[in-house]
Amino acid sequence: MTEHYFSEQPGTPAVYRQVSFRAYGRSYTMTSASGVFAGDRLDLGTAVLLREVPLPSEPGTFLDLGCGYGPIACVLAREVPEATVWAVDVNTRALELTRQNAESLGVAERVRVATPDEVPAEVTFQQIWSNPPVRIGKAALHELLERWLARLDPHGVAWLVVAKNLGADSLQRWLVGAGFPTERQASAKGYRVLAVRPRSAQP
Repeated sequence: MTEHYFSEQPGTPAVYRQVSFRAYGRSYTMTSASGVFAGDRLDLGTAVLLREVPLPSEPGTFLDLGCGYGPIACVLAREVPEATVWAVDVNTRALELTRQNAESLGVAERVRVATPDEVPAEVTFQQIWSNPPVRIGKAALHELLERWLARLDPHGVAWLVVAKNLGADSLQRWLVGAGFPTERQASAKGYRVLAVRPRSAQP
């Protein structure tokens, strides 16, 4: 079976590399590896997300859904002092890299690295940030988003970045139809950035 970045246990040997990028006026260098999403770079979708979405104005509990090696989680933790960021992925190699990167950036005490089932049921989020794994298929993606969007704080927001050619506009229509008020925050480099509100929110 073909291995994907959303495999729980990557079968390929880990080849480590350094990834450097800028976000919110600061330079970052993190360790990545083969067998995780965009293992040799900051992928374009995440770069668009970090450029187009404003930082939270105050600390809270945030979720990086599908964290990979941790660029979103680590940036949020470093740029928003006192925030708690849950970094969630099914890929065990990605989770270990996120732990290492959070430690090297001095934010390990505020980055909670976990598999989906390790997040306590009572935890809710003021913000969710995600470059969601659209290649898992539409049904699985919808199930994933239903699960986590239900855990948004009543006044919270989820920021999703999705490639236009991978169905960003149809995903927006599905979200609205599923009861999640959704607006386009930005469009850049072939990607849409969507702002998604909880079901209790008014459009």
